[in-house]
Amino acid sequence: MKYTSNIWFLTTGLLIQIHYQQCLSRLLVYLAKTKFFSFQTRGFTISFISFKRRELPPICSDVRQKQRLTIDTLPPEVKAPFPSDPVIPLRTKTTKEFQEDMERAVQSGDWREVREFYLTTFDSFIEINAAFKREANGSFNTIDDSGVNAKFVNAVYDALLSTPQDIQKSVLKGIINSLLREWKGPRTKDDLRAYFILVQNPQYSSTSTYVIYAHLLRQIAALSEADHHFLVHWLKKLSARRFRQLVERLLQFISTRLFPAEPDELPPLAKCSWWIPSATKVLSLFNAANSISSPPIMPFTDFYNITLEHIDFMEEYRTWQNYGNSSRFSFCQFPFILSTVVKKAIIQKDSEQQMISQARQSLVSKVSRRQRVDMNLLFLNIKVRRAQLLSDSLDELMRKRCDLKKKLRVTFVGEAGLDMGGLTKEWFLLLVRQIFHTDYGMFTYMKDSRCHWFSSWKCDNYSEFQLVGTLMGLAVYNSIALDIHFPLYCYRKLLTPPTAPCDQNALVGMTTASLDDLQQIMPELAHGLGELLSYEGNVEEDFYLTFQVFQEEMGMVKSYNLKPGGDKIPVTKQNRKEYVQLYVDFLLNKSIYKQFAAFYHGFHSVCASDALMLLRPEEVEMLVCGSPELDMSALQKAAQYEGYSKTDTTVRCFWDVVLAFPLELQKKLLHFATGSDRVPVGGMADLNFKISKIDVPTDWLPISHTCFNQICLPPYRTRKELKQKLTIAISNAEGFGLE
Repeated sequence: MKYTSNIWFLTTGLLIQIHYQQCLSRLLVYLAKTKFFSFQTRGFTISFISFKRRELPPICSDVRQKQRLTIDTLPPEVKAPFPSDPVIPLRTKTTKEFQEDMERAVQSGDWREVREFYLTTFDSFIEINAAFKREANGSFNTIDDSGVNAKFVNAVYDALLSTPQDIQKSVLKGIINSLLREWKGPRTKDDLRAYFILVQNPQYSSTSTYVIYAHLLRQIAALSEADHHFLVHWLKKLSARRFRQLVERLLQFISTRLFPAEPDELPPLAKCSWWIPSATKVLSLFNAANSISSPPIMPFTDFYNITLEHIDFMEEYRTWQNYGNSSRFSFCQFPFILSTVVKKAIIQKDSEQQMISQARQSLVSKVSRRQRVDMNLLFLNIKVRRAQLLSDSLDELMRKRCDLKKKLRVTFVGEAGLDMGGLTKEWFLLLVRQIFHTDYGMFTYMKDSRCHWFSSWKCDNYSEFQLVGTLMGLAVYNSIALDIHFPLYCYRKLLTPPTAPCDQNALVGMTTASLDDLQQIMPELAHGLGELLSYEGNVEEDFYLTFQVFQEEMGMVKSYNLKPGGDKIPVTKQNRKEYVQLYVDFLLNKSIYKQFAAFYHGFHSVCASDALMLLRPEEVEMLVCGSPELDMSALQKAAQYEGYSKTDTTVRCFWDVVLAFPLELQKKLLHFATGSDRVPVGGMADLNFKISKIDVPTDWLPISHTCFNQICLPPYRTRKELKQKLTIAISNAEGFGLE
């Protein structure tokens, strides 16, 4: 039935005039469900006129008691099925037509057509879908295709900021109307499309729009996990440039909310405490999209928010420790946003607290037994001989396992000097060189990938692998960078699981391995297995393989079945994927399990901390090894001086020489001055590098104090003289012979 006349409904305080061309039943149901007092939509217009209550005739008391009209209270004749998904109006404007409208408006100054487009398009989710879906009523309920005309979305948004201010304001008003509408039940895919389109709006770069942006982010953050799954896959289809823009906008929003430029620029933080959690949760969707993209759309480090280095991150860490991933927000719930500098600081603070606790327990134990207190009990004291460095170190660490969380202090037998950091660095350096020497046999050096991997030889005691793990843990615990070259996959294994299980027999380090992981270690073998997977001929006859592998161990070739009866199962075109997977898993997991398990437990015996759960494998590598990329210009800017100024002739000659050095000599200089040729996580500035003047004849060589990261230069007068003396010194810098 169609109605073309005006119908008046008299309600409490409102006189509603409705002119429509829809069926009465649908209209009544819509009115029963809505809470809004003004809207426009295709087919009918609703306007409201307010009256004072005393002008209305009395109504029945039973009507007064009803809070909301529901479909159950309607007469049977007006009850009708109500579609869950609204029919989207037909919109046919193309990208080309829109761009032509923009060109005409710019040339003529007549913006009416463009204004009408923007005013209508962003007024509701229905209109947004009508404008930007490739097919108005298509479902597109897949993660692979959002159904959105990305080219048209980009054109509309690229043009928006060049339109008059009233048009830009109308878009924001339309978005407000869209977001304020109340939606019941699960979201439809058209709702998700609307959120996907709205979050790309470039207007949110201005702080004046942050209130609207915050409400949009809040609604997106509140979506179900299934809806987030769709959004993640749609986001990864964005162009790299637009994806980066959206990430940077979210990071800027969080930073500005934390530290606004003007105190009154934004609402009080207490009244909008949900802003930062909402933005961080939405940012996590972008991070997930980046993680599942191959290759990643942008480096994971670009998700770091450097502003968070200035907050109380230990309070964030304690909140996370106490409440986990509950409703109590902490940035530690989203560790991708925390820089390696922050994570390192958290680990250091956590380590310091554990060190203090361990030392206090030792002190209390001594006092309670009325024994003499020796200050050495506050340290992990390692005393070694250079000639028996490895065996002495192993004995000391095994004997003092209960003291591993104390501050490390190293003494070389027969050598004077108190360890203020330099001896510890040298101990690590010498020990790592000896352990990873190819003649020692614990690790195999892979020439093609330039990294070390665990030797698969079997033995009865894997304590030396535990020593290497302990050594790495002590390096992280004591903030010392090691010159170790493990592939990234090793650090993935080290975080599987990130905290050591209580059951010593539980499996550790057994992470899924792929050809890409094998490529990091054995690129030639990975290439060969890749060719096997893509081979088009007769695999069984041409390769003549079985589910069996052969390995050389201590001069003997041994065979291993990849699965029961593997030596009798031929590799065919049908089962070759299984063969490759089992082969890779054998090489990277099963064949070295006992070696790696000892290594894993050695590392976690020192670094057992919830803070490890915040780290990516790449970040663990940075903490263990530092960065191999040297920036001597940055070191020059951060350098401090004692007895010299940066304008003195000797200092200027020093930097001229050092900046012109090849990389190898620059590394030797860094090792000479600091005891390590690696750059700490915080960069050159964290070295506290100092150049000091020493009043000795200029025929003396430079000397260094590695514990203070200090180099002492005689007052050389020429560049040639300084270069000659410095090169000799840094090329012969082991031990204390030069000091």
